[in-house]
This record gives sequence, C-alpha cells and structure tokens, in this order.
Amino acid sequence: MSEKILLVLDADPPPRLGRLTGRTRILHTDAPSLAEHLPRADVLLVWDFTSRAVREAWPGEGPRPRWVHTASAGVDHLMCPELAASDTVVTNARGVFDQPIAEYVAALVLAWAKDLPRTATLQRAHEWRHRETQRVAGTRAVVVGSGPIGQAIAGTLKALGISAALVGRTERPGIHGPEDLDRLLARADWVVAAAPLTRTTYGMFDAHRFGIMQPSARFINVGRGPLVVEDALVEALSRQWIAGAALDVFEREPLPPDDPLWDVPGLVVSPHMSGDTVGWRDELGTQFVELYELWEAGKPLPNVVDKKRGYVPGH
Repeated sequence: MSEKILLVLDADPPPRLGRLTGRTRILHTDAPSLAEHLPRADVLLVWDFTSRAVREAWPGEGPRPRWVHTASAGVDHLMCPELAASDTVVTNARGVFDQPIAEYVAALVLAWAKDLPRTATLQRAHEWRHRETQRVAGTRAVVVGSGPIGQAIAGTLKALGISAALVGRTERPGIHGPEDLDRLLARADWVVAAAPLTRTTYGMFDAHRFGIMQPSARFINVGRGPLVVEDALVEALSRQWIAGAALDVFEREPLPPDDPLWDVPGLVVSPHMSGDTVGWRDELGTQFVELYELWEAGKPLPNVVDKKRGYVPGH
C-alpha cells in the first residue's frame, strides 16, 4: 500500500495532528505553493480557512486530492466550478462552532437588553444614572439558517424565554420556508443571520428586508459577510429603521482600519470571533484526525458537503 500524502494549507498556528504524525506523510504549504503540491496529495486540509487559494489553485484535468476538509463551517472560500464538478469529497467542521456561536448571539441579545454598553460608558465617566432595561423573556427572534448553528442559536434563545422561529431553505416540521421570512421579520425583536453563503442567500438582507423590520429590532450576522448588503444596513441604522446591529462577518476581512463600518452609530463590530473559544483549534485538529482515520479505513465520512448547494444537507 502506497504512503498517503496529507497536504495542509497552513495558517499560524499550524494544526496539531496528534496520532497522525508518523502514520502518514504530512506536507505543509502556503497559498503561493498550493497549486504545485495539489496534484500529488491524497487529502487536503484547508487549515487556513480564510484563504481563497483553493479556488485559484484547484487543478482542472489530472491528479487531484480525493478528499478536501476545511476547518470551518462555511465552504464558499474554497468552492469553484472545477471542484464542484469533480469526484473529490468535501467535508467541513460542522459541530465545532454551534454552541459557541449560540452563546455569542445570546450575549449580544442580553447586552443590548440590559444596556450593558452604556453602563460601561457611564462607569468610565463616574456618572450614576439609573435606567430601566428590557426583559428578553417574551420577545421574538427569527434565526435564518436551520443548520446546526442556527438550531443551537434558536435553542439557546428559547432557554432565555425568547420565542425563536427558524427559517431554512425549505419548509418542514419546525422550520419555516423562505416564503415566511418577510412576515416573520416584521414581528421580530431579534433577527439573526446564520445561513451558509449560496446563490440564493447572497445579499438577502437588503434595503427591503431592513425596511420591513420593526424600529425596535436588532440584527446580528454570524453567518457569512455577503449575506448582508452593508450599505443597506448602514442606511437602516442611520435612518433608525432598526435599533441596532452586530456584525461578526464582513464582505472584506479583515476589516480595514479606515472602513467606515467601524464608526457607524448603533453597530457592533467584532473580528469574526463568535465561534472561537479557548481550545477551538485543538478541537478542530482532533475532529480532522478522527475524520482522517475513518477515511483511511474506507468508512463513510460525516459532514459531507453537497458541493452544488454549498452546505451539508439534512438540516
């Protein structure tokens, strides 16, 4: 049996692959050298999940990896027509980020409802100003994206007493279809975008969608940056069509220091960190090692992405 070659598109820090060390030949590459190494690799681990190098380097005809795994939930950064049309299996890191992102969303909801940012501001000013805050129990949320992350967000919000409606690609028990979205948005106190980036979700939160939300509504995007038309969100905040927003993902990442989004009143900007908790990289490495051992043994892989849809089906 020939030695398997595992190619890792590196990021800093590199992955800890534990018991794979010494069992398989592991090669490391950066983006400029990826195209050179791809044809001889059996498996590609996209550890640098912010890189779009796979899209640019993927070979057309000829040898290519039989399996590509990305250490992320989204796959839009690596999917290209050649990869989608190939017989290469693509898997993602589904399961690692679900609850951390749900907790992050819940933290934003509670911080807004309890006016915590203003409390911190007033403390720095040594100003004692009593205020009344909002109860979250009894409010309504819409979570767009019915995969594991969306389901974890809805479950966590429900634990706070919030009524959370899930919207997915198709209607099914417990899940609303896209045709219900506008109706649900018009009644929601909290709107959370947690959908994958596909042809149908690109720019789905536009001027129309922000325009039908309540003036008291707050919007959170923990999905993919291009789900949101950023200029439309800025207009919605400046015109007070909605009460506030939080973006953890953006059209351009990292967000440049001179980007006007940093200074939009009512907008919370965070650097794509909602799913990144202490030890998350080790968890991603452990998940990949477990998947690799299944692949090596010829067993079916979980988390297989439908390459035409752009996500793992079944939710």
